[in-house]
Amino acid sequence: MTYRPPVREHLFLLREVLEIETLSNLPGFAEAPMDVVEQILDEAARFCAEVLAPLNTVGDKHGCVRGSDGSVTTPPGFKEAYRQLVEGGWPALGAEPAYGGQGLPSVVNLAFSEMSSAANMAFAMYPGLTHGAYSAILAGGSDAQKALYLPRLASGEWGGTMNLTEPQCGTDLGLIRTKAVPAGDGTYLISGQKIWISSGEHDLTENIVHLVLARIEGAPEGTRGISLFIVPKFIPDAEGKPGRRNAVSCAGLEEKMGIHGNATCVISHEESVGWLVGEENRGLALMFVMMNEARIGVGLQGLAQGEAAYQAAAAFAKERLQMRALTGPKNPTGPADPIIVHPDVRRMLMDARAVLEGGRALIFWTALHGDLAQRHPDEAVRRKGEDYMALLTPVVKAFLTEKGFVIASDALQVHGGSGFTEHFPASQYLRDSRITLIYEGTNGVQALDLVGRKLAQNGGRAVMTFAAEVDAFVEANRVDAALKPFVEGLAAVKAQLQDGTMWLMQNGLANPDNAGAASMDYLRLFGLTGLAYMWALMAKAANGRIAAGDGDPFYAAKLVVGRYFIERVLPDAGAHLARIKTGAGPVMALAAEAF
Repeated sequence: MTYRPPVREHLFLLREVLEIETLSNLPGFAEAPMDVVEQILDEAARFCAEVLAPLNTVGDKHGCVRGSDGSVTTPPGFKEAYRQLVEGGWPALGAEPAYGGQGLPSVVNLAFSEMSSAANMAFAMYPGLTHGAYSAILAGGSDAQKALYLPRLASGEWGGTMNLTEPQCGTDLGLIRTKAVPAGDGTYLISGQKIWISSGEHDLTENIVHLVLARIEGAPEGTRGISLFIVPKFIPDAEGKPGRRNAVSCAGLEEKMGIHGNATCVISHEESVGWLVGEENRGLALMFVMMNEARIGVGLQGLAQGEAAYQAAAAFAKERLQMRALTGPKNPTGPADPIIVHPDVRRMLMDARAVLEGGRALIFWTALHGDLAQRHPDEAVRRKGEDYMALLTPVVKAFLTEKGFVIASDALQVHGGSGFTEHFPASQYLRDSRITLIYEGTNGVQALDLVGRKLAQNGGRAVMTFAAEVDAFVEANRVDAALKPFVEGLAAVKAQLQDGTMWLMQNGLANPDNAGAASMDYLRLFGLTGLAYMWALMAKAANGRIAAGDGDPFYAAKLVVGRYFIERVLPDAGAHLARIKTGAGPVMALAAEAF
């Protein structure tokens, strides 16, 4: 099976739904007219399909190998593919021109990120982590740090990581023990062990820049006493080239369920030399710049693995012959019909498409608001963009990764027994996608963040703005007969979301366990509401093209899939609302010792 990057879907969203050409007066968008964007995406599709996708199985089967000296060799072909990635300028798409980047909007860069992650998730993690390190230094680094590190990270010449987790703490970073001791020359000596460090050691770049959370001696306990440090594998010399080896090393590689092509390391710091980023004891805020970007990226990984798995399943379903259609033979000259004629197979494939196309729109729409938050001259537009990014980041991360894993599981089911073997790609998509529900903050933590922090932030401004936007769309399109099912579906699920929000406001404060028990269902309800809004926007755009006489079957197919979402997927919202309202009672009733 050959992965086919969904360039047509990307162009539809960028041109006809998000209408990014209307933003050509903004920085970055001025350099991204649609003819240029189309050329970029076409070339990105070629690179991802022809260079990265063939290495996906190689990375899974071969994995990374750690030498006796702590060095790590990536799977065969990865090093050459990475060279082509850098030579093609792909890591620099969204980086600032001041540091050698191309300055394109994040929403455009997102399309390439989806393609590369779907083609080869483990490989795409290397430049993905690097861009996160770039963003953190951009946000909090000194001018000297930016000048030294950002051009090399932006180009992909150097790699980047984030060193957060330790054996005794994951989500609860206030428990970290890694310490930083002032060396007296402006540097710090970092000592401690970090685990589960993606891209922690490899042979793709000449240097790796670790961003490390550590506690300076005497700092306050908990998260208030955490600082952020730059700890390069090789300490740059006076010319900015890799110099002497730092005391940071890979003490081991994790044996994992999936993403075997990415080096997930135990990283040991033995008085490694580090440079403070920003202020003492303010490191967590800077690291969250990297983590929030990573959470959007992980949501995209979930979507991308779902897309690749769906494509493999659809191709298999059109070729695999089993039994006859319930309504009579559809392949009368063959011994049996292709399994795509069977309604239950169609159900799994349609579930996938409805969620993938709606989810892709939601993540692109969210990323566009991130661009507006950074680039728009109007303060109100910037504030709205910031609000939406904060509100929707946990939804994008948790909802799309969960759905991506379900799609990968259904795709394996479509393959039947073949999917359970390693002769087909289905099992790898399932294994690779599972981590997305866990890292960068488990999905349960994302739900708690949404319910416990994001809803009440700034007096509930973000969720009220979102609700008002949906209401305005419904009101403006209520009389459009062609949009009727989409508008009615959107209005109904928005009312359910509002009902769930009010229940949380009334019951969550009185008993925090009520909020905790309801949080995951509330996040799923929010995700379905977001997808319903996206499907309404896409249906409006598709109807407009059809009304204008465009006979491209793409638009008619879009409406068919959208109606399936409204009729078959969106009803799940009612079950989520019902579960929200049961509160903590059923969840917490059984005594702990009875488990």
